[in-house]
Amino acid sequence: MGRSGRTAVTERLPGLRAEWRLDAVIVNGENASSGRGLNAAQARGLLDAGADVITLGDHALDQKDMMQAVEKEPRILRPINYAKQAPGRGWRVFEIGGKRLLVAQVLGQVFMSRTYDDPFSAIEPVLTAHPLGRAVDAILVDMHCEATSEKMAMGHFCDRRASVVVGTHTHVPTADAMILPGGTAYQTDAGMCGDYDSVIGMEKAEPLRRFVTGMTRERFTPAGGAATLCGLFVETDDATGLAQTVAQVRIGGRLSQSAPA
Repeated sequence: MGRSGRTAVTERLPGLRAEWRLDAVIVNGENASSGRGLNAAQARGLLDAGADVITLGDHALDQKDMMQAVEKEPRILRPINYAKQAPGRGWRVFEIGGKRLLVAQVLGQVFMSRTYDDPFSAIEPVLTAHPLGRAVDAILVDMHCEATSEKMAMGHFCDRRASVVVGTHTHVPTADAMILPGGTAYQTDAGMCGDYDSVIGMEKAEPLRRFVTGMTRERFTPAGGAATLCGLFVETDDATGLAQTVAQVRIGGRLSQSAPA
């Protein structure tokens, strides 16, 4: 979320990759550029810092140069069920460290600003064509949406067929990291990398004014204080691709700290 969040990722990720012996890192860059989408230069900064894949979201193409970047850079994914004419792809299989990792992103429908295609029917053929533990070694599904119920439904829909289903978009980490009955790691929302002395990452004054008075005076501006790096750590089984351990990540900033053992 904004400069604060980008800094948290670019400064801490190289050390975390080494310390936790991370095989793959997926970063949601949806709000990295001034809180609205992601531009090509800042995408490059995240990739150079150690991200293997970047997912986007409903603001995927808000930054004009992302229209070209998402076509040229295979490590940047926009949602599967975005506009049919949109450039780029919503899923891809990556070869990382001798393993095959499928990463996909879908947009939810509930409470979103526009109605996107059904996320469940969008992800179904991808999962069917890539059975976990056979066609691919691991699968991560980024469920980008507002409603916790829709995210939970996607988790259960993908259970046994994906390694991880993790929600993004609402900027607040949920306290429900777990392994579902079929072996899929799940968290309703990973939270943002950003300044939590804010209103979902924005400086407080303008959101408060709008809530209290119903009037708009200025544009929203990303908060620039110390950021908490938030995410989800998952370890998978080499044979099945299912999750073995899952832990929430919260490092730095104002939130209570959490990290894998």
